[in-house]
Amino acid sequence: MPSDKDQEREDRIHNEAIVDCYGEYEQAAGWHCYLEDRLTFPFKAKCIRVRTISPLKFGEVVEVTNMADQDDCLHEMFVIIRFMDRRLAVPLVQLQPIDADESTTEAVEDWHYWMGR
Repeated sequence: MPSDKDQEREDRIHNEAIVDCYGEYEQAAGWHCYLEDRLTFPFKAKCIRVRTISPLKFGEVVEVTNMADQDDCLHEMFVIIRFMDRRLAVPLVQLQPIDADESTTEAVEDWHYWMGR
């Protein structure tokens, strides 16, 4: 996670993801819309961080199929993956896109940056 301020990324986040957002709920809704608009589904992703709320193991590769419902993303962004013949929501912060398009990769990196602040 980045520790230095990335002004270009900061500007993009403030102008596209959380523009005109005044509270936590509005910011969560803004992020959900931003990610839903920028992520191209499906895409492959690798688990880069283990979380106790997720069954993914470090290095595991999954297919991300879409965003979780906005109501499930009020405090953190979740995406839906195919997992053991089921659909499961996992935190986006634990995934790194593999061979995804530029928009998807940049949007996920924006979310990682925001969470690392």
